[in-house]
Amino acid sequence: MSPDDGPRGRESVVRLPGMPALIAVSLTGFSGYAALLAVAPAYAVDGGASEAGAGLVNGVLLAATVATQLLVPRLLAVFGTGPVVVVALGLLGLAAPAYALSDALGPILAWSAVRGAGFGILTVVGSTVVAHLVPVARRGEAVGVYGLAVAAPMLLLLPGSVALVDRLGYGLAFAVATLPVVGIPWGMALGRAVDGTMAAAILDEHERPHLGDRRVLRRVIRPTVVLFAVTMAGGALMTFAPQLGFGGVWAAAALLAVGLTSALARWRAGLIADRYGAEPFVAPLLLVCATGVGLCVVALVTDRAWLLLAGALVIGPAYGAIQNLTLLIAFARVPPSSIPTASAVWNIGFDAGTATGSVVVGALAAALSFGSAFGAMVVVVLAALLLVRPARLPPASGRAS
Repeated sequence: MSPDDGPRGRESVVRLPGMPALIAVSLTGFSGYAALLAVAPAYAVDGGASEAGAGLVNGVLLAATVATQLLVPRLLAVFGTGPVVVVALGLLGLAAPAYALSDALGPILAWSAVRGAGFGILTVVGSTVVAHLVPVARRGEAVGVYGLAVAAPMLLLLPGSVALVDRLGYGLAFAVATLPVVGIPWGMALGRAVDGTMAAAILDEHERPHLGDRRVLRRVIRPTVVLFAVTMAGGALMTFAPQLGFGGVWAAAALLAVGLTSALARWRAGLIADRYGAEPFVAPLLLVCATGVGLCVVALVTDRAWLLLAGALVIGPAYGAIQNLTLLIAFARVPPSSIPTASAVWNIGFDAGTATGSVVVGALAAALSFGSAFGAMVVVVLAALLLVRPARLPPASGRAS
């Protein structure tokens, strides 16, 4: 099913077999996730929970996500892509309207755990599948398109769901969060398109992937830790932008800037990586990210809101591009049979970095100040440079490493 070197090889990656189904699954699945990311904690507060309780809502969601990601390579090997995707979409979408049954913290946490399990499966499957749908020479482009499909719901529904609740109440937001169920037919189609291609790579009895494979872990740990550092900084900004004291308009503008620029960068970085390789761009982008976080620090110290927006505009492209590039590097360093494992490790690094950034910055801000907390994130991002391998640009005809 891979395109050859003829005219078929030149067609848009979006039209390659399996890619339309993957895009539909990603759009619907991540829509369900994004619709309640800010709404569910607010719902808990309206039900009487404290700020700490509200923080637990997404904390439990993320903990369930990471715990489930550990199991995805085995689930893919045993059950195949289609059934696993369908279960993920069902868990993520069907639990959403259950929030309406009670605004007490306990039930909210329980449904968040269910949704987190579905989301954990979806994240690993998506980044695993995209590597098998296209030739290696076009993998960067495909990962970029997938990244755009993942980012679009976050860009639209993360702020949009909050406005929806303000105007029309929680019920409609819960309804929007059932969108993953709409993606189930595409999930089945994705399974049919992928399993035949992936069978030799991940379903062979002697090559079933698992996260205890130390050889694979050694190969992917460096790009994963780089991703962890960047998502610490990016996740902290997205979590605390409304609390930095610049007002709702500036916070919304900063979040929109990060979301839009990171989505575009994640998309376009794949095309560049296909041509020149992924490795040469990681170190410069880490410096860009550190510069953006530094601008946020200056904004906090000088109380200049426009610098926060400037920092967000600088962070966004680095945040998005490094996501794409580290995933491509991880895939390039393992054999096809270990791509599901590499995908799981990458996704765990992403979600754990986001969670850790939120917790660490929150704790430092409480003890010191937000300026000091974001200053620590500058140090974290710069420290990640120690893990980047020196790389030279190959000729323009080269392909992703």
